[in-house]
Amino acid sequence: MFARQNRPVCASIAAALGLALSFPIMAENLRIGLIGLDTSHCEQFTLRLNDPANPNHVGGARVVAAFPAGSPDLPESADRLAGYTALLRDKFGVQIKSGIPEVCAEVDAVMILSVDGRPHLEQARQVILSGKPFFLDKPVAASLKEAVEIYQMADAAKVPMFSASAIRWYPGVIEVAAAGDAPALGALSYGPAPILPHHPDLFFYGIHPAEALFTVMGSGCREVRRATSAALSVVTGVWQGGRLGTLHALHSQPMGSPHYKLVRFGQKGVTEQKNQGDYTPLLREIVKFFQTRQPPVSPRETLEIYAFMEAAEESKRLGGQAVSLREVLLKAGSPEKWLPVPAEP
Repeated sequence: MFARQNRPVCASIAAALGLALSFPIMAENLRIGLIGLDTSHCEQFTLRLNDPANPNHVGGARVVAAFPAGSPDLPESADRLAGYTALLRDKFGVQIKSGIPEVCAEVDAVMILSVDGRPHLEQARQVILSGKPFFLDKPVAASLKEAVEIYQMADAAKVPMFSASAIRWYPGVIEVAAAGDAPALGALSYGPAPILPHHPDLFFYGIHPAEALFTVMGSGCREVRRATSAALSVVTGVWQGGRLGTLHALHSQPMGSPHYKLVRFGQKGVTEQKNQGDYTPLLREIVKFFQTRQPPVSPRETLEIYAFMEAAEESKRLGGQAVSLREVLLKAGSPEKWLPVPAEP
């Protein structure tokens, strides 16, 4: 499988990187490197960044180099790697490199796009050693423990990073999240959640409706319970103050299914999502992040979303019992600063 080289990032490297990272990257000079060419994201992101004639063009950056990392034991990766590699090289003129250090040497910032979460820890470690800021595509890792490790390595080295689903910035999701002045009393989010081997069964695609749910509810989820069938899982989270957020993970829906919906239950009414979106707003956030080095989503919030999904996995194993997000984060090795505030007695 994948070797786990969990090497600590030494203090001297962290200090040197901290000095280098104090200066913002100018937009007109931004060169992007891709790690992992086994997902449609590599094509769609490069199309928007490199083609000024595209109606969804995002200015200020170009993809210039890539390493075609893939997973030979995962058909969802192996079956697409050669095609996307050839497309980026032949259509967009992207330089195909022999490894991650070779990509990092040519670019200002990196996007790790490998569809499989298992190699992300080692891929992120190599990018962090280069000192380059990076966006880490979903899933952050194949376990909550490894997700925490990635964020800890980046934090120790003072290398800016973030991860998020594109759905967080869909216009329809933003509209629902912004409805009403007071926090939502509750929310319902549903979407496709086909299962990828070797991962907790919500990490691969369930991250999209889960992140939409957190976009409305915000941080502060205390515990979750899960009911599961072969076709559907229902995960109910209890937020601080007794607010309830519910995720309906549609396991029978395939990748690319358009069946997403978000509903907000507010003090004065109900707001339903009316439209979807695409990758363009996410890419704008990524480019802005590379320019400013200020992540639009904090490590604490992202890890809480993954703790929600991992707690749902544990609740499934326990037959639907309530599972504390704080407990699964502690078990995964999270430092106190990224833990949910303890529930009041």
